[in-house]
Amino acid sequence: MFRAHDIGYFLYNGGNDSADTCLKVSQISERLGYPLVAIGVPKTIDNDLAVTDASPGFGSAAKYVATSMREAIYDVRSMWRTSTRVFVLEVMGRHAGWLTAACGLAAEKPGDAPQVLLFPEIPLDETAFLARVKAAVERDGFCAIGVSEGVRRADGKFLSESGLTDAFGHAQLGGAGPLIAQLAKEKLGYKYHWAVADYLQRSARHIASKTDVEQAYRLGEAAVKLALAGRNATMPVIERVSDRPYRWRIGVASLADAANREKKLPRDFITADGYGITAKCRAYLEPLVRGEAPPPFRDGLPAYVTLRNAAVAKKLPPFKV
Repeated sequence: MFRAHDIGYFLYNGGNDSADTCLKVSQISERLGYPLVAIGVPKTIDNDLAVTDASPGFGSAAKYVATSMREAIYDVRSMWRTSTRVFVLEVMGRHAGWLTAACGLAAEKPGDAPQVLLFPEIPLDETAFLARVKAAVERDGFCAIGVSEGVRRADGKFLSESGLTDAFGHAQLGGAGPLIAQLAKEKLGYKYHWAVADYLQRSARHIASKTDVEQAYRLGEAAVKLALAGRNATMPVIERVSDRPYRWRIGVASLADAANREKKLPRDFITADGYGITAKCRAYLEPLVRGEAPPPFRDGLPAYVTLRNAAVAKKLPPFKV
């Protein structure tokens, strides 16, 4: 296909699986002797790409889930005497709890809600979890919980595994939030409400982080420059220089170092009890959600650019498996 359409550059943005695909394309083109330059471009709200300090998309998704959690907490706090005692927000993150950690930014001071965060890196201890929820409700009148879609049982199995798999062979997940909420109902008798951020957390451009937008543009620009320079099988990355003040720069990594390697939430980013984020985690997260970069609005709604999506003429016969 590349040869038929005279394509010399392949820029592929995404996370671990996408980096692996891009690497394979570069290797195949080299074996076939076709002059193709393949460049990976970081982009994943999961923030689990190993070679970059942060991935475009994450900062804005983190800003969205932290904002949503804070606003939901205000709502629940206003009515807990007569209604909801437990609120659960499920966020994305199969193996890495970066977005779950971002829910913790909703706390305005130590001791604030959300009182419980459930990370995929920490196996769920049902007894300890329920004790934590009960203590929060008795102390604060309610308990707000941020839970990863990838939260696991003690045996290592996903709490919400459906039995289906996606195109990459990964278990399809969904429903950790309602399962956790129902557990609080069944064991503690608390009235609950749950919400799933789902696609909203990765498409909420109206509340984008300015830092995130700037890094996305800079990485895209760097990827084009790498391609024009013939830097095959590489990826531009974000390198953090300092937290306070926040400074960063563009670096270059090998696709081989990124492919199928996951950057999980470090243990020292999670509190000793396993239910919150540390000051070190907050110092990492806060710069990534800073600043506002709203899109243009028309008649009160975001006015987004849309692609023409005009297909090129086919030059190859239909592919047969």
